[in-house]
Amino acid sequence: MPTSDSVRIAPADGKLGILIPGIGAVSTTFMAGVEAVKRGLGVPVGSLTQLATIRLGKRTDNRTPYIRDFVPLAKLDGLVFGGWDIFEDTAYEAAANARVLEPSLLEKVREPLDAIRPMKAVFDSEYVRRINGPNVKQTGSKMDKAEMLMEDIRNFKSTSGADRLVMIWCASTEVFHRPAPVHATLKDFECGLMKNDPEIAPSQIYAYAALKSGVPFANGAPNLTTDAPALLELARDREIPICGKDFKTGQTFMKTLLAPGLKARMLGMSGWFSTNILGNRDGEVLEDPGSFKTKEETKLSVLEQILQPHLYPELYKNLYHAVRINYYPPRGDAKEGWDNIDIFGWLGYPMQIKIDFLCRDSILAAPLVLDLVLFLDLAQRAGLKGIQEWLSFYFKGPMTAPGLYPEHDIFIQLMKLKNTLRWMRGEDMITHLGLDYYD
Repeated sequence: MPTSDSVRIAPADGKLGILIPGIGAVSTTFMAGVEAVKRGLGVPVGSLTQLATIRLGKRTDNRTPYIRDFVPLAKLDGLVFGGWDIFEDTAYEAAANARVLEPSLLEKVREPLDAIRPMKAVFDSEYVRRINGPNVKQTGSKMDKAEMLMEDIRNFKSTSGADRLVMIWCASTEVFHRPAPVHATLKDFECGLMKNDPEIAPSQIYAYAALKSGVPFANGAPNLTTDAPALLELARDREIPICGKDFKTGQTFMKTLLAPGLKARMLGMSGWFSTNILGNRDGEVLEDPGSFKTKEETKLSVLEQILQPHLYPELYKNLYHAVRINYYPPRGDAKEGWDNIDIFGWLGYPMQIKIDFLCRDSILAAPLVLDLVLFLDLAQRAGLKGIQEWLSFYFKGPMTAPGLYPEHDIFIQLMKLKNTLRWMRGEDMITHLGLDYYD
């Protein structure tokens, strides 16, 4: 049973407002899915918060409640949605255009989706070059636009009746950029907002507005966004939880499953070649070399951290790792990821593994969005602040404390997530040592 050391968690009373920059394929699949589940039209497959259990105590105790019953999460009936987009389509129209979900299902949830009209977005064509739209905030400095977003947040909270808010980035991948002097401190950043510093990306303006408004922020793209000293400082000072970056859905999900297993058996690897075809808006944006570079950096970092070639040079030092993404409109949201893996075993004899993952990008991402908003809200009510590394399970490029390498092994990530929940409720950590069963 929970001990007196458990964390004080405020109750999940009232409505939880989910604010989403980017009313596209991922976010509309998420929102339509939640509405479908609420009506008994589907099952939230892929969601830990809705379907997973958590073991408590010894195996012999037979205590395995659902996570949703173990920690006080917001209920699906209490979720309300809003967001921003460069296009004026309602969430229903955007979902219909994305063609992820069957029209017959969308019709059954049309009413709540039609009521979601995107607010004018903060947009900069220097950061996303392949698409453009009319529904944008046109005038003022970057600070003025941040103030407009804060006004949007206040208005949404008032009109929706939300008691608490969470923001999650589901918009496009921005062009690659590294932290600049304007990102060094919060003072530098705010000065840069007023001076329209070109190094401040739109996603960072959203994150700033969220954190200044006391709203937890999750980054579903590989953008720099909150992974910069100024915004980390703001999150800590305001005691707001943040996490990111880049939802771990298709090909990278497979890498974080397979690579730990190969390493566990001390099998060597000489090459891993990955290529993707997809035809949704994400694929179109990633045709731009700048946006692809941002995605490539997070995709390439996974194997380096899992395989640790500096510790196992005989097995992984000379690994050749390549990632390609190709825009192919006929495929739509049904992404296909091909992987060729060259491994070697006893005495260096070569072998191969080939994967052809015909996945659905937004179908894999939607349950991650649900879990992240519910867990971020939980973290806020539990008084946790700054980077929430225990949510690394959901990301290709997990955020960590400065100077700390990220843990990419999905099984270690899941253990970290569940142990954090146990810690919150004052339960014993699970170590799997198990020696006491044989005393």
